[in-house]
Amino acid sequence: MREALLCSGHVEEVIFSADPSSAGLRDIVRLAQERGVRVSRATASRLSSISRSRNHQGVIAVCKPFQYADFDSLVEKVSRSSRPALLVILDGIEDPGNLGSIIRTCECAGGDGVVIRERRSAGVTPSVEKAAAGATTHLPVCRVTNIANAIDRAKARGIWVVGTSGDAAQPYYEADLRVPLAFVIGNEGRGLSRLVREKCDFTVSIPMFGKLASLNASVAAAVVIYEAVRQRLCR
Repeated sequence: MREALLCSGHVEEVIFSADPSSAGLRDIVRLAQERGVRVSRATASRLSSISRSRNHQGVIAVCKPFQYADFDSLVEKVSRSSRPALLVILDGIEDPGNLGSIIRTCECAGGDGVVIRERRSAGVTPSVEKAAAGATTHLPVCRVTNIANAIDRAKARGIWVVGTSGDAAQPYYEADLRVPLAFVIGNEGRGLSRLVREKCDFTVSIPMFGKLASLNASVAAAVVIYEAVRQRLCR
């Protein structure tokens, strides 16, 4: 919540039911007041009703609708940067927890942005913002109508597009990830769609040595993102 409050204009109201004398809540209330954000108190049941969840820890922030970044502006910006681009394109990630975790990982790794599909995928909701632990206030998230078309536009700006797939012949650690690139992470169950896979410059896999065939989508994203970071630090 601190991160959301520090993002100017994002929070409209802070509502709490917890003990107002607790150090954590005092800090949030003080910060909200400094930012000119309305602060009010409600019963715990009222708070649960507003948040649609009992997992609010006694305080919630009422935020403005999330503002998505413009994809073409983002690609233009990163293509002109002195450091290689690091984007993550999500081909139908439906679980809010996965989306939030991927946004958080991308931000922590110094990535440039996350791209999601407008339909049949999770959007940036309060649940996603909570899972992202404040990363949505720092990292551009773009929403596009067509992932395949977005890939074409990224490639036109010199960005290599790398798909992740369990059946790819090349392990992720053998690929050169120091170039400007965008990783494409597929749906939790179906993986990459056929057209999106065909649009990728190449695909990489994460070797599996246990009895299960794949990793959680957010974990797979973290593995390949940080391999790109490692390679760039060692160049």
